[in-house]
Amino acid sequence: MAFSKEIRILQLIDSLEAGGAERMAVSYANALNRNIGFGALVATRTEGALKNQLDKNVVYGYLNRKSTFDFKALFLLRRFVVQNNITHIHAHSSSVFFGVLLKMVQPKLQLIWHDHYGNSEMLTQRPTIALQIASLFVSQIIAVNNKLKNWSQEKLWCEKVTYLPNFTGVSSGGIVDATLLKGEEGKRIICLANLRPQKNHKMLLEVAKKINETNPTWTFHLIGKDFNDAYSQGIKDDIKAFGLTNCVFIYGSKQDISEILEQSSIGILTSLSEGLPIAILEYGFHKLPIVATSVGEIPLVVDNEKEGLLVKSDNVSEFVIALKKIIGSEILQNNFANSLHQKIVENYSEEAVIQQYLKCINEK
Repeated sequence: MAFSKEIRILQLIDSLEAGGAERMAVSYANALNRNIGFGALVATRTEGALKNQLDKNVVYGYLNRKSTFDFKALFLLRRFVVQNNITHIHAHSSSVFFGVLLKMVQPKLQLIWHDHYGNSEMLTQRPTIALQIASLFVSQIIAVNNKLKNWSQEKLWCEKVTYLPNFTGVSSGGIVDATLLKGEEGKRIICLANLRPQKNHKMLLEVAKKINETNPTWTFHLIGKDFNDAYSQGIKDDIKAFGLTNCVFIYGSKQDISEILEQSSIGILTSLSEGLPIAILEYGFHKLPIVATSVGEIPLVVDNEKEGLLVKSDNVSEFVIALKKIIGSEILQNNFANSLHQKIVENYSEEAVIQQYLKCINEK
């Protein structure tokens, strides 16, 4: 696809701790570096493990921003933009507000806001005033699902709103320590989800308890950031209370996701609310059969009964039935995994989405 060689896009993100928006910021920087020869990323507040996933040729900056109106950080960002001839700021999630400040001192910049809001099932409760003001400075909004797209079109003041799905692919970042999953090979159930309430690990543990009663050799493996708060402590307490210490394992945030998924047999997600979870894309990309709750954009990615099994949110009994169905049939596992993998490669791979993205950027 033809594109303007004058386009130089900077990914702006508040942190590089493991999270969906953060991972997509890194993925876009890497993908642009590979596809148009220039990729850049600036972390405004904190660095994190995902820094190691940046390709070596991506131009990187860190601001150590202390507050919303940190003018030292703002002018560091302005210098970075000028030195690297940046034309577009692609601000992910809440970093858009710092992007607006930059736009005020560099008005020729094009500001893009990427909305990764995860609670898309509860948009009526979302604050709007600050985002409405910010949207006056934004030339384009990218939404990760259609509910967010419709919300932006109805509530915000930016004329150009586009839906682009998240994408996945094999990372070419730095070498990391290998994670060795516990449990028996061929009987590992993986859940990629930070330990946050919307991910509904309480339901996951109730499912694990019932599966353990009938399929005691199958194990559950939780990969995601542990915030060491009351929620994560509750998960750990329940694991002990349910007698699941030899069945459910918590690993925290990990960088070697591809290697972890290669050791896994089934991918699950028990979320109460989602946008378009990268976990589902990664399960499909790595040919794992899926059981997930039917929330957010998941039903548009996974065709129920053809590419995986979807159940109602917070319905433990339905989830257990679906999981047992997949556990009991290797034919079903293979059919689901191969069908979803084909869809992911065709529609949610880096190559597919970046071409759509560059087309949107070039449109006037």
